[in-house]
Amino acid sequence: MEVILLERIGRLGQMGDVVKVKDGFARNFLLPRHKALRATKANKERFERERVQLEARNLERKSEAQAVAEKLDGQSFIVIRSAGEMGQLYGSVSSRDVAEILEAGGFTVERSQVVLNMPIKTIGLHTVVVALHAEVEAKVTVNVARSADEAERQARGEAVLVREQDTFEREVGPITDEDGYADEE
Repeated sequence: MEVILLERIGRLGQMGDVVKVKDGFARNFLLPRHKALRATKANKERFERERVQLEARNLERKSEAQAVAEKLDGQSFIVIRSAGEMGQLYGSVSSRDVAEILEAGGFTVERSQVVLNMPIKTIGLHTVVVALHAEVEAKVTVNVARSADEAERQARGEAVLVREQDTFEREVGPITDEDGYADEE
């Protein structure tokens, strides 16, 4: 199906482009969300009449997104989750979780705007991209930790994951052989 794009869509085209897309993508995504029109003669004429208003609305949305991106870019958010000794989360942190954390921090962000290729499954500092507009992105740091204290240590750059032998040596003392020499790796 051929459609006329009413706004810039990544990997597809710019506003005003006539592109060929799969029927399902047009019917289920582009047309209901008013991101495109069917490429008929009447719609092409309608688009040309409304082009100035559409471009003005797009510029307004872009400037609003840039204002939010300036405030959001570089921010750090803490997520407390249960995890095993090796840092593997018992669950995961998804785009929905990140959107909720950003909203709790005072930013209005849709779940679909959080660009997370795979859910976060380990503790640590993770950079997440938030696409506020087709042309505006902000990067935030999500600090996933087991406790607030651990999150502070991670933010300072300390390593919070320790090997099991190191934990054992801190609690019991160095591991030695029968002659009293410390075991070296």
